[in-house]
This record gives sequence, structure tokens and C-alpha cells, in this order.
Amino acid sequence: MHNRLTQLNVKVFADGADIAGIRALRQDPIVKGFTTNPTLMRQAGISDYEAFAHEVLSVVPDLPISFEVFSDDFDEMYAQARQIASWGDNVYVKIPITNTEGASAGPLVRTLSREGVKLNVTAILTLEQVDLSMDALAGGSPAYVSVFAGRIADTGRDPVPVMTSAVAALSQEPQVELIWASPRELLNIFQADQIGCHVITVTHEMLKKLSTVGRDLEQFSLETVRMFRRDAVAAGFQLTPERAAVSALAN
Repeated sequence: MHNRLTQLNVKVFADGADIAGIRALRQDPIVKGFTTNPTLMRQAGISDYEAFAHEVLSVVPDLPISFEVFSDDFDEMYAQARQIASWGDNVYVKIPITNTEGASAGPLVRTLSREGVKLNVTAILTLEQVDLSMDALAGGSPAYVSVFAGRIADTGRDPVPVMTSAVAALSQEPQVELIWASPRELLNIFQADQIGCHVITVTHEMLKKLSTVGRDLEQFSLETVRMFRRDAVAAGFQLTPERAAVSALAN
């Protein structure tokens, strides 16, 4: 493993719902935890939420792992959160920062945190939402605050200043850790590490690219050229020479 990876302070959590991928990544020493969400689960073809969760927990009984509530009603979210939390001491319950009507989940987060439920407050994109989360989590159970830096970047905004401010906002609550969520490239891992972010979630596909970290760029360039040539040959590409071009070369 490249030295830049072994020297990271930021913890890498694998983000996905592919059980085979989770099983394989459980053996990777760089992966320190796991996260899922309903969208990833649906994409993976999961239909039985609880059966999937228990299968994952049989593979990952000790590292932090997040499962998300899926109700839009706060009372039902509370019941789901308590049930999910009962599945294991390493389980963090993901609570979205609002419901689909934009109503704040702050009161629910405060209640659950004070009842000892480990939480992952998710779908955060603004510093105001970070502050709201911290008010609700203050003095409570261990928790994560997931700021979707990748989605911030998708809007044309630089996420680094936002994430840097979020790190500072969390400094008064040592039991709460900041997650750099939805990264778009491996560079984000090193950006997160540089600003002191605690955790970054990385998709299974992106984790496959870790072997490129620290690569010699000249060699990487040559391999890219060889890839283009190999694929052109494999595809059987041909161009019919233009008569004028052939004549020009002959002269």
C-alpha cells in the first residue's frame, strides 16, 4: 500500500450496498467503517431491508456501519431508529436533516441522541444545517455529521471552505465526527485529510482506484497510450486512405 494511504488521519468508510463488495472490503485495512442508504440498497436490488442489514452485520460485527431510516413521519422515524439501533453496538442510525417537506429533524435527533442512540445526521449541504445538527447532538451519544461535499461541488461551489468551517464547528463536541460524504475523486480523500476531517465515505468503485495513488505520471501516461492502442486494435478500427493523402505521402 502506498505511503500516502498508510499515513492518512482521515478514516475511509466504504459506501455501498453490494454484499460481495462489503465482504471483500472488510479485509482491506484502509477501510475503517461502512455506510449504506436506501438509494444504494435499491440499486443493489435489496428488497428485504432487515435481512440485508443482518447479513451485513454478520460480515461487519465490529466496525462502525450506518443504516438509514426511510419513513417521512418523525414519530415513525423514531420507532425505526430505535429498532435499527438495537441491531448492534456498532450501528449508527442515519437521520436526514429534514423530512421531504423540509421540516427540521433537529428535535428527533436531540431526543434519540439523549436516549443513547448513535446517529449519523445525513444529507447536509449548508453550514446552517451543520450548526442545527450540533445543537441537537450537543452532550449526546457518539455521532457523525455527513456533509455532502460532492453535491456541493456539483453546484459549482468549492466544498473545501465549507468542510473546513464544519471541522471547526464540531470541535466543541469530541463525540461527534465529520463525514466528507459523496466524494467525486480520490483527491477528495487527501483534501479531507488535510483539513482535519474525521471520515470520508468512498464508493466501492472509487476504492478500486486506490492502486493509482502515487503512480509515476510518465508511466501512467504510457499505460494510457497503450490502453487506447489496445482498444483500437481490439475493436478492429480501420480508416480507408484518402487518394489525395496517399499521393501526398508518395511524393
